[in-house]
Amino acid sequence: MSRSVRVVWDDALTGYDFGPGHPLAPVRVELTMALARELGVLDAVEVAGCVAATDDELAMVHGRGYIEAVRRASAEGRPDRAHGIGTEDTPAFAGMHEASALITGATLAAARAVWHGEAEHAVNVAGGLHHAMPDAASGFCVYNDPAVAIAWLLAQGATRVAYVDVDVHHGDGVQAAFYDDPRVLTISLHESPRTLFPGTGFPDERGAEGTAVNVALPAGCGDIGWLRAFGAVVPPLLREFAPEVLVTQHGCDSHALDPLAHLMLSLDGQRAAYAALHELAHETAGGRWVVTGGGGYELVRVVPRAWTHLIAEVSGHPLDPETETPPGWRRFVAERTGETAPLTLTDGRNPEFRDFSAGYDPADPIDRAIMATRKAIFPFHGLDPLP
Repeated sequence: MSRSVRVVWDDALTGYDFGPGHPLAPVRVELTMALARELGVLDAVEVAGCVAATDDELAMVHGRGYIEAVRRASAEGRPDRAHGIGTEDTPAFAGMHEASALITGATLAAARAVWHGEAEHAVNVAGGLHHAMPDAASGFCVYNDPAVAIAWLLAQGATRVAYVDVDVHHGDGVQAAFYDDPRVLTISLHESPRTLFPGTGFPDERGAEGTAVNVALPAGCGDIGWLRAFGAVVPPLLREFAPEVLVTQHGCDSHALDPLAHLMLSLDGQRAAYAALHELAHETAGGRWVVTGGGGYELVRVVPRAWTHLIAEVSGHPLDPETETPPGWRRFVAERTGETAPLTLTDGRNPEFRDFSAGYDPADPIDRAIMATRKAIFPFHGLDPLP
């Protein structure tokens, strides 16, 4: 399906490190790239390096004063709580600016490759820091790399960019950056803000002309309900919006084993979402697809397998879920983490769901969530909210 694929990677991307005990441990991307390499996934793509985003590039989204505050905290390792730096979620650390700017630079490199036609798809699994606000760090995120990439695409002349965020947390920072810009459609499927950080992402947050779309799913939602909600909202909106570029964020913290949230997806359900977005990139955006990682805090059993599937899907060569993890990778996991690695790339699920077009059940909380979003958004796009 895919003609050319670029994976943006530099070992220095693991320098985005808030220290021992912090949930966002860089070993998760280290284990991902090691697994993808051992399984031959990286043999099917071009692996390219990156450079840090410049201050001018960061300033397409972030205030100059904030960038200077990050630089000061980075040099001194001291908090600046007025800018969200030094909280429990987002501690200050020496080198913070450089590490954060490099992650943003990696996502910019992916966007450039796609926009200039050097690659049809491009992925930065270290990216997806979607909570950072224009003037404040938030939720483990210092600079908002997806938002900067979207702003760069707009500056190049793109008139319609769609962003789909499947992280368990609301993509609040990207939504905020483009809330009043009808050129950007942001779609976020996440656990209800009533039960999870950041407490935003209700369906009535609609943005300019219905271009902010939020599907707030109840705690406990699993593969069948999540995929039903995805199918009921994302494909019709992307088809109607017809973006020139599709940007997606793939936080895998919707998994049942994730320690920070309450959705119940399996690896197999997440893999189905990757495949659906790949098809939609070709159907609605001419194949132009910029892909990032995101959240994910089960560092051994979930993140490396999920994002190895993601890279494989982006490459056009998806992996058989029954594939066994290589013995060398299992040894590496034990050496790096002291944990026992999973043996295969599947959770043993085969999620099937009833399409929303067949009708909805008003007593079902997932169907109610779907209808709340469709009623709030679909009329702006000339779509019928009813199935």
